[in-house]
Amino acid sequence: MKRLQVEGCTALLIFLCSSGSQFLPAQTAATSATQPTSSVPASRVARLRHGINASEWFAQVYDKRGYTKEHFQTWTTAEDIALIKSMGFDHVRLSVNPQPMMADHRAGEISAEYFGYLDSAVKMILDQGMAVVIDLHPESDFKTRLAKDDSFVQEFSDFWRALARHYSTWDAERVFFEILNEPEFSDRYRWYGVQAKLVTAIREGAPQHTIIAAGARWSDDDELVFLEPLRDPNVIYNFHFYDPHIFTHQGATWGSYFWQWVKGLRYPSSPESAAKVAASVPDAVDRLAVIRYGQDHWDAARIDAEITQVAEWARQRGVPVVCNEFGVYRAYADPHDREAWIHDVRTALERHGMGWTMWDYSGSFGVVTKKDGRSTPDEFTLRALGLNQTAGK
Repeated sequence: MKRLQVEGCTALLIFLCSSGSQFLPAQTAATSATQPTSSVPASRVARLRHGINASEWFAQVYDKRGYTKEHFQTWTTAEDIALIKSMGFDHVRLSVNPQPMMADHRAGEISAEYFGYLDSAVKMILDQGMAVVIDLHPESDFKTRLAKDDSFVQEFSDFWRALARHYSTWDAERVFFEILNEPEFSDRYRWYGVQAKLVTAIREGAPQHTIIAAGARWSDDDELVFLEPLRDPNVIYNFHFYDPHIFTHQGATWGSYFWQWVKGLRYPSSPESAAKVAASVPDAVDRLAVIRYGQDHWDAARIDAEITQVAEWARQRGVPVVCNEFGVYRAYADPHDREAWIHDVRTALERHGMGWTMWDYSGSFGVVTKKDGRSTPDEFTLRALGLNQTAGK
């Protein structure tokens, strides 16, 4: 998720999807002047309609014991995956931190033990009839090194080639490879080159699987619309949507420092409600940011205006796009306001023919809460997502 240690959107370009589907994309072809550049099968794009991020399982693990067998086997269980299916999700984006898997200067040698844990998780998802996105989701220091160190890019390429080769025999209709979560590249042109190199390595390992690519900085929508499609046509493009962060990350202790002072900010925004919250923010510049949120009138139409730009970018280039992260930090947002924001983002994405993956399953943005080993779905969130509100009852 956005600038988040705990850490999430297609212009789902389904050219001729099944006529009975309720998921009928607006972006069915490029303009007459531009031929579609995508070879992604419509059947694959259709598998990424309604997804959830499985966080803190194979990434974002900050326990001092690290990535252990016990953690892998107990954090997310077969019962959790079955619950995800019953709620109405059709795919899981599985965050995987490559750092504990990469041996120094031997990046292509991934341990059989680690593959055993990861294979088990992927199989659990596939066994429920869902698709899985293997999302490489390292910490910031890893991404910063990629932005500066050419030799490290080569190591990461070797790692991706080995990982892709391992899964090359798995179902290409339901296993997807996401190159890198939220790249942290200030130089958009460097990221384009690095991403192209990584795509080549993945394709060498797995000739048939679909790859998921993103723009340079944090997978923002404005970074995606800067991007031109890669030469590989079997690619789905993605962006993350948390705008406006001052609402979706209110009270958070990561990202912008002043977010911790912002609590109880309402959505849709209004000058009056924002002014009340601004009064408790100590710094004048930060107070102004809260006031501006109110004046900007964030609502369903404002969100749709942002997402429309991505839809147009995809239409012109003839490529499929997904939004594989969006959500609201639960701790300080009013549940009804959180529901309204999620609903407005989800319906805007669907209106433009885009599939989505919410952040996240059981973390601080979660669709469920966990207590004493029991996962309880959140009715507000499921209603906002248009999914099964009776699941788990």
